[in-house]
Amino acid sequence: MILIIDALNKAKFSSILEDMFRLRARVFGGRLGWEVNIKDGMEIDEFDRLDPAYVVGLDEEGNVVSAVRALQTTGPHMLSDVFHAILNGEPPIRSASMWESTRFCVDTQRLTRGKERNSISYATSELMIGSLEYARNAGIKDIVTVIDPIMDRVLKRSDCAPYDYVGVTAPMGKVSALAALLDCTPERIENVRNFSNIHHDVFLDEDTVLNMLEARKEKIKSSAQLLDFPGKPSVSEAPAEEANSKVDIGAYCEEQIKDAKTLEERKAALALKEALSGMQASPRHCDA
Repeated sequence: MILIIDALNKAKFSSILEDMFRLRARVFGGRLGWEVNIKDGMEIDEFDRLDPAYVVGLDEEGNVVSAVRALQTTGPHMLSDVFHAILNGEPPIRSASMWESTRFCVDTQRLTRGKERNSISYATSELMIGSLEYARNAGIKDIVTVIDPIMDRVLKRSDCAPYDYVGVTAPMGKVSALAALLDCTPERIENVRNFSNIHHDVFLDEDTVLNMLEARKEKIKSSAQLLDFPGKPSVSEAPAEEANSKVDIGAYCEEQIKDAKTLEERKAALALKEALSGMQASPRHCDA
């Protein structure tokens, strides 16, 4: 499920943007070893301050599972200002009808292997479809994208092979980087849809996403209230069924700390951990 975030609606989805920046930090700073600026666990650069558009993939609970950034090439962009080694002396691309697509990433920790709905392959294909359809609807004819050789193979395997390349392949961190050109034609979009068997509308409306985020907050709030209702017996007085439920709550606590997307959510999850530490006699604890 794809959400488009831009200058007009970014205030509504600040928690999703923070989640996306954390994913970028893990992928580009950690897995790929690129020299990126990471602060408070988030990877944000000067191009994020130019109000680009973000194509963001979400799961059923509103967690970010994939993302990519779209930026005009008529102003500053990564290929001209950061990855200029790839151009190998060629002039930067400047065109109102060609946008730059960068920071394509997928959460391999959250997703599974295979091609089912919650898989890496599905999320990758859905993000490709969302990116191409968003670009086409915005009047963009072509995309230049800075990728590594692995992503280049993914594009080719997904029947979305670049029609050309710009410059040369240059070393970037632990991997190399190259600039590929993609057109935004209906044929390319249809090829990716047929490869992935994704034929439905992939875009989410803003109200649906806001409801998903609110439901997630209520879930955390409700779990916190479970440990603080009047008349709750002590651990020694609790029946076996309730003791088992505490174990379940403990596991839930671990999950919520790990998946916290905002400071508010993390505080609520840590409060659960602290309460459990004081109430349960067993040595089971949640890891922060």
